[in-house]
Amino acid sequence: MAGHSKWANIKHRKGKQDAKRAKIFTKHARLITVAARQGGADPEYNSALKNAIEKAKADNMPNDNIERAIKKGVGGSDVDNYETVVYEGYGPGGVAVIVEALTDNKNRTAGNVRYYFDKNGGNLGTAGCVSFMFDRKGQIMIENDSTINEDELMELSLEMGAQDFITEEEGFEIITSPEEFNAVKDALSQRGYKFLSADIKMLPQTMTKLEDEEQIKAMNKMIDMMEDDDDIQQVYHNWDMPEDM
Repeated sequence: MAGHSKWANIKHRKGKQDAKRAKIFTKHARLITVAARQGGADPEYNSALKNAIEKAKADNMPNDNIERAIKKGVGGSDVDNYETVVYEGYGPGGVAVIVEALTDNKNRTAGNVRYYFDKNGGNLGTAGCVSFMFDRKGQIMIENDSTINEDELMELSLEMGAQDFITEEEGFEIITSPEEFNAVKDALSQRGYKFLSADIKMLPQTMTKLEDEEQIKAMNKMIDMMEDDDDIQQVYHNWDMPEDM
């Protein structure tokens, strides 16, 4: 898997997210609310809530918003209607795409997702059509700076149960099983490591390159449309993004 495009992809997405702050906060709030509803308001005993809060904080969501979302989850009845739905399909040029949504109206979301695929030369597929090309893993990305001792970081990661430690020019990628993700992340966080990103993701086994300018434009447009949708939490794909995006 191309190292550069992976880092470029995360940074590119972070840059875009900064421009869509309000929308990002809406998504985080929904995730926090549902997690609190399902597992209680104490993040120490609710790992889904803990992860949702950490992701929100990484995107600079104010504590007030976070507290409000937790309260809504613990007290609100309208939260019951949210469910997680996963859609799979192909983008332009046969790029594999997985869309994770958290929605209170499956018909609306399914219609929207189908439209985003169709509009950009892709197509919505059936469950399982692309997910076999991805692995569900914890992924922690730490940017390289002069203060990091690679051996120490690697030793601590593997000691805590990481499956893989990948060193690249831009930094370090730590891969865990979904089950070990929190233990590894917490241990690194306690040691003062800062994450470019830390999440349980669907990681592609192989990447697809797009050479055609029109397809590259369409793929970008499709991801943008999906990420603009309040119901959609995550878009995973195996597109080997150009570095100069």
